[in-house]
Amino acid sequence: MSRWTRALATPQGVIFLTVLLFAVVLSIINPAFASTATVLDLLRNSLVTGIFALGVMMVLASGGIDVSHTAIGAFAMYATAKFIIGIDLDLPIVVYFLLSAAIGAVLGFLNGLLIGGLGLPTLIVTLGTLSLYRGALLTFVGTTYITSMPREVIGFSRTILLRLENAAGQMVSLPASFLVFAGLAGVLALIMNFTLFGRKIYAIGGSEEAAARIGIRIRRVKVLVYVLAGAIAGLAGMTHMTLARMANPFDLVGMELNVIAAVVLGGARITGGHGTVLGTLLGVFVITMINTTLLMAGVPSYWQNFVIGCLIIAGTGLPIVIERFTRHRERMSSPLAA
Repeated sequence: MSRWTRALATPQGVIFLTVLLFAVVLSIINPAFASTATVLDLLRNSLVTGIFALGVMMVLASGGIDVSHTAIGAFAMYATAKFIIGIDLDLPIVVYFLLSAAIGAVLGFLNGLLIGGLGLPTLIVTLGTLSLYRGALLTFVGTTYITSMPREVIGFSRTILLRLENAAGQMVSLPASFLVFAGLAGVLALIMNFTLFGRKIYAIGGSEEAAARIGIRIRRVKVLVYVLAGAIAGLAGMTHMTLARMANPFDLVGMELNVIAAVVLGGARITGGHGTVLGTLLGVFVITMINTTLLMAGVPSYWQNFVIGCLIIAGTGLPIVIERFTRHRERMSSPLAA
């Protein structure tokens, strides 16, 4: 089997081929789809989902699951906006992102203490904190829309990296918040692939017992994973606010399915030990492409949920099928099989 064949046989390779096939089909149906403006529009629509997905991928790689990320993002976004507007100071936009990330990290730390410290099940804990954080936001922080944004937020939201005209004559732009997404993806790729901490995450996801035997401090690593995932969720919330130019405490609700679907499609496994930044980005692009095209075609939202659900099932089963097929090929080609 050649190197290219082996690469395409991986979950990332399969999802890459899926992206190409889907794009070709859409381009045949609607030639206007095959344009740089369309790609630009898809990139813009995938920013918030993509940032959330990077944090969830890291959690899945460690053998856990986090469904509270959207609640953390909404809480961090709204609390940051309310705090900075309340103190009435002109602060650089980077302070907004750092403060939102810090709030997200604190909320993620609570997840980490319950999961890493007490050893509670990840799904149960994050389901609980999902409701806890949303309830705390609406009860203690606020329920009103904040539409009067500081000028730093407005200025950042108006900063455009690239602007093109699509086939319909509409202007499509790539905002400066894309730099947050790209920078975060690059940093996380370095952490997961080239640091000891990243190797510890994969080791724990692969087998906690084996990781403990080689001296990995499992509890500490798990706490750090959820702290980082919370900080990433905070960045996603602030990115959403700069795109919407308002802070709505009811936003981001219901995105969990899309985010998890993107990560699973990208090759991450619920059982842990797998997941890459590149695969996650491809998964996000597929989910965004499907949702955008279905929306443009006027397909009802419940059909979109049906498609996403099918993709989650396919994404969960695909790595297992590929792994079994690869093992079967290896057994058949080995000298002992003959």
